[in-house]
Amino acid sequence: VQLQASGGGLVQAGGSLRLSCAFSGDIFAYRAMGWFRQAPGKEREFVAAISWKGGTIYYADSVKGRFTISGDNAKNTRYLQMNSLKPEDTAVYYCAAATIIAGSWYDSNEYEYWGQGTQGTVSS
Repeated sequence: VQLQASGGGLVQAGGSLRLSCAFSGDIFAYRAMGWFRQAPGKEREFVAAISWKGGTIYYADSVKGRFTISGDNAKNTRYLQMNSLKPEDTAVYYCAAATIIAGSWYDSNEYEYWGQGTQGTVSS
């Protein structure tokens, strides 16, 4: 099982980035896919998550209304569209996958598989 995150970069405040997470294998084997981020000196935090059917979606309060998680099952890919970016969104963004969610979708411990991370930097 491999996840490959891409799409990070440097943008000015107010700009946009679109992150992609490509899965290997059968995407329907996963219960959920999530995006997490970790800023320098801070703990990893939940950003958004989506079920494999796309019918269940969660967002962190800090990104609601600005970020959109979506997926393309035919391409085995999930996306995170990030608009109206702020300097505090600067972080390494990780995609992760879970075969089951026994507890909270917001808990990184629920996700067994992780991508390598992609840096998103927002300048003021």
